[in-house]
Amino acid sequence: MAESYVTQFFERWVEWATTSGLRVLIIALMMVVGLAIVRRAMDRFQKVYEGTLPSEAQVKRATTLTHVIRDVARVVVLAMGGMMILSEVGVDLKPILAAAGLGGLAVGFGAQSLVKDVITGFFILLEDSIRVGDVVEIAGVGGVVEEVKLRTVTLRDLSGNVHVVPNGVIDKVKNMTKLYAFYLFEVGIAYREDVDEVMAVLRDIADELRQDPQFSEDILEPLEMLGVDQFADSAVIIKCRIKTRPIKQWRVGREMNRRIKKTFDAKGIEIPFPHQTIYWGEPKQGTPPPLHVAGLQPAQPASR
Repeated sequence: MAESYVTQFFERWVEWATTSGLRVLIIALMMVVGLAIVRRAMDRFQKVYEGTLPSEAQVKRATTLTHVIRDVARVVVLAMGGMMILSEVGVDLKPILAAAGLGGLAVGFGAQSLVKDVITGFFILLEDSIRVGDVVEIAGVGGVVEEVKLRTVTLRDLSGNVHVVPNGVIDKVKNMTKLYAFYLFEVGIAYREDVDEVMAVLRDIADELRQDPQFSEDILEPLEMLGVDQFADSAVIIKCRIKTRPIKQWRVGREMNRRIKKTFDAKGIEIPFPHQTIYWGEPKQGTPPPLHVAGLQPAQPASR
């Protein structure tokens, strides 16, 4: 009796393996091939548009859209293959699909944040607010955009930390590298300095920087002198800015600051540090008593 049960089980298993099992294997192989085709097609498409699009901004946007299309295609392949495999195994999909419809309605009320993330991510992609490679500040964190998906945006900050920000919490976007950028200088000088002379020196430094082959391609326009901005407690603030290519503003700004410091030192232009001037005042009658400052006694050598 036991041998007959074993024989029947083996025969049924062989029959299933040669019919439905074989179809399940074929479907699994088709899923693997489909995922590989999606990956290779997206990689080839990326290589094509990187060599044909005229600007770096368009390349970044195409890269972002390529990543989204790749993720959506993967989900479609996996979902279709999974349902076909369940059907071959003998699972009735009609109750599952009906339950999924009712469950989707219930989950929709409980997953409002997820829906908000997806909708916001769609409009971010549609409006081209964020692209892969941009330096942005969103939801209180900043960094280089590594991935833009329908639900999240992945940033990597200067320290290498990765921040995954849900799209639903993005209420505003600060994009610091779209089309072009400015590096803003607020140069403080002593009150005794001639501001016109200092502004001329700053223009000369910027012109020399533009002629440097290492920085000439990154600088788009000459230095824009905005003038004397404010009178601070111990310095006169001169404000100016320089227009650069995206992401290059910090590189250009650091080099400009280095040259400003060296040039000011060579020309004797004072960059003040925080200090206070004490004024003792003068009474209506007479003069204030003189202030005597006692010097420190030199240290006596220790007796041996």
